[in-house]
Amino acid sequence: MNGNEFGRLFRMTTYGESHGDAMGVTISGCPAGVELSVEDVQAELDRRKPGQSMITTSRGEPDAVVVNSGVQDGYTTGTPIGMVVQNKDARSGKYEPYVTAPRPSHGDFTYSAKFGTRNWGGGGRSSARETVNWVAAGAVAKQVIEQSDHDIEIKAHVNQIGDVEAPEVSFDEMREHTEENDVRCAHPETAAEMQELIEEYQKEGDSIGGSIYFEAQGVPRGLGAPRFDSFSARLGQALMSVPAATAFEFGLGREAREWTGHDRNENWEFDEEGDPRPVGNNHGGIQGGITTGEPVYGELTLHAPTSIPKKQRTVDWETGEEKEIQVVGRHDPVLPPRGVPVVEAMLYVTVLDFMLLGGRINPDRLDGRAGEYDTPYHPSSPDNE
Repeated sequence: MNGNEFGRLFRMTTYGESHGDAMGVTISGCPAGVELSVEDVQAELDRRKPGQSMITTSRGEPDAVVVNSGVQDGYTTGTPIGMVVQNKDARSGKYEPYVTAPRPSHGDFTYSAKFGTRNWGGGGRSSARETVNWVAAGAVAKQVIEQSDHDIEIKAHVNQIGDVEAPEVSFDEMREHTEENDVRCAHPETAAEMQELIEEYQKEGDSIGGSIYFEAQGVPRGLGAPRFDSFSARLGQALMSVPAATAFEFGLGREAREWTGHDRNENWEFDEEGDPRPVGNNHGGIQGGITTGEPVYGELTLHAPTSIPKKQRTVDWETGEEKEIQVVGRHDPVLPPRGVPVVEAMLYVTVLDFMLLGGRINPDRLDGRAGEYDTPYHPSSPDNE
């Protein structure tokens, strides 16, 4: 099974299944000399972990990360970084009724049709639990970027649940309010409406979809390449890989179909340093597949969670019977609130990969941060005592 890697220079390779022993990620290409602690990674994982509120799954996973390679004395060494999160509350037995009777709109049948077998505990490899690996990798990418000479910051928030849509918010409002409520909506009044709507569907044994708005400020101009390596294409791959993603858009997105060329096009002016810059940002910080230096922004839509206790119909391909099922378990009634750190993580990973490729950050070491490692001898090493 391929498709478990993302990135060219900053590359993450993941493994693990929803109700298996553990989730894990190996990161290759992280520069040496980056200050990195378990706490840096854990802080991001805590934003994604289950059981945060009444509108998330009650599965009891602490998502405690162990960093088992690539870091010594609090700094990255330049070798692969290995991280593992043990599954502590797996209950695969609840999924035995669906071994040969696929749950509606899951990957049960498609995985079985492709491979002839599958891990039927929960969603197996297709479960959103796999994104714990992505958030861990994103936490590392975030530290690399924050310790570089570039002032880049990435934020996201839930801007719509069902038919409840938040008004446009500023980047400062996302900084201030996103983590203040369970929905992770940066507009507090709308967050309360969203929460009420989610709880209504939850009581009915149903679920609801929504969307996440993201913005990356400080992204330098010139990242990306034509065609298949364009910044938008790679970012689209990163975000459309998020489980339940049905639409990715940047800039005006689908609204662009309603704009004339004259209205959408942006004139040029000189900035304070005498360089050309576009007037406005309808393009979402990307023109010709390459970043302009303006904020990169857009939206990711996630469909409603497919595991719901409401009665549905399926077929058993082994017995040939049609049957009625109820997917009983511990499932989120909505995905965007826990999806916010996942989206931010994939943005950090994508931006860093392009910056390494473009030579904006030294791919071997972070300048000014690896002084201790200039010589083979390291005074704190037990072998040198």
